[in-house]
Amino acid sequence: MRVVWLQAAGCGGCTQSLLGAENRSGVLAQLADSGIELLLHPGLSEASGDEALALLRLAADGSRPFDLLCVEGALLRGPNGSGRFQMLSGSGRPLIDWVRDLARRAHYVLAIGTCSAYGGIVSSGENITDACGLQFDGDQEGGLLGSEFRAISGLPVINVAGCPTHPGWVVDTLLSLALGALGVADLDAWQRPRFYTEQLVHHGCPRNEFYEFKASAQKLSDLGCLMENMGCKGTQANADCNLRPWHGVGSCVRGGFACISCTEPGFEEPGHPFMETAKIAGIPTSLPVDMPKAWFVALAALSKSATPKRVRENSHSDHPLIAPGIRKSGPK
Repeated sequence: MRVVWLQAAGCGGCTQSLLGAENRSGVLAQLADSGIELLLHPGLSEASGDEALALLRLAADGSRPFDLLCVEGALLRGPNGSGRFQMLSGSGRPLIDWVRDLARRAHYVLAIGTCSAYGGIVSSGENITDACGLQFDGDQEGGLLGSEFRAISGLPVINVAGCPTHPGWVVDTLLSLALGALGVADLDAWQRPRFYTEQLVHHGCPRNEFYEFKASAQKLSDLGCLMENMGCKGTQANADCNLRPWHGVGSCVRGGFACISCTEPGFEEPGHPFMETAKIAGIPTSLPVDMPKAWFVALAALSKSATPKRVRENSHSDHPLIAPGIRKSGPK
């Protein structure tokens, strides 16, 4: 399977994340071993300049067959729908025109990262560039290609969302497509692969004991749960970040930062500072998924009344102050 990868308006962070995929031989070797060829990538393929443009022209007119179109970064439709805020260097054409032409030729179209999926950070604020995703404009269907778009395979745009997206999500999606093992039923309501969005960031979080007792951090360096005060949305965010951390060791909450739910449309404008929890009458406005507010209030009060001293003291420190007790095993 041949891949054409374009970078639109963004930071390039998804490519940087991909290069850190957990494989001793490197992600490009892993893909090659699986029969996936990176035909063109602005930063990784050998072709550049006129040679790269020639490849793109052949792919766009059907002379050079390819299978997957991967787009990283938001699509700029401005000014006035012309797309001329972002021109493909040397071609004299807006990048969005290239994307439309290539999408018609691709068996599969992938949005790599939240910017290309929904608009992401690039579309925040006044959005004077009229940035959008490939098939979504924020949480509304449409985007650059329109809600009715289907690739040759019959699939809509596959949104491998994340900011940046996890390298494992990209690799697993590509390998699933190479094996013919990813269909419409394998995508969720936001067209993200279910293999990573049917988990919550909360699953596997190293701060779960603090969450259970509602022993909350008061400042960023604290070990306690980040939900109550520090803006963490891990109990609501669809992703398996803590079950398979970046490079085997890292995630936002493991590094001391709140989960900002970067796999969902609209995460870039939560309506409050990222590292603060919005509250009404002292109760967080964003509660764990599937939990009614009354249940949360009752559970929080009960949990806080039963918090062990060890958990309470450690939650307000940047290192464990009290180690877990030791209890003899055996019949009770």
